[in-house]
Amino acid sequence: MPEGSGPKKHYHKERIAIETLHKVQESRNKKAAIKNSRTRTQKVKEQFGYTEANKQKKSIRGDRQKYVEKLATIEEKASREGNMRPYYDKTKKLAEKYGKPEIPVKNKDGRPITEIQQQRNRWVEYFEELLNRPASLNPSDIKITPTDLPTDVTQPTIE
Repeated sequence: MPEGSGPKKHYHKERIAIETLHKVQESRNKKAAIKNSRTRTQKVKEQFGYTEANKQKKSIRGDRQKYVEKLATIEEKASREGNMRPYYDKTKKLAEKYGKPEIPVKNKDGRPITEIQQQRNRWVEYFEELLNRPASLNPSDIKITPTDLPTDVTQPTIE
């Protein structure tokens, strides 16, 4: 069998417990059962089961909290022992890069501005220039259209 064929192997995140993953899968199965149900009574019955099974979000939050606490204890232990490698690794994991790096704001000369207040002032200046432009000298010739356009309101015929 070639390397790329077959279903993808899913490696779960270590911060989510396996029991929680089973709850998520159970919830997905219940949702599929709702979609596949044929009668209203069966659908209502499946919906009730789904609402009970869909409470895994709280357990995911709990798993996340336990994971963070575990990393923090490992980090504290490493810092007490003076072993800085695990300390930095766990700190990096706890920080998790979410946002994109900031792109520096440049002044009119093209030099980057480092201070936050100067960056804000530059944004204000930029938008004032952008929004407060003078009216164009050569307005384009736009013809005024009549307000009542001819519309055919008769019933369509097949011909």
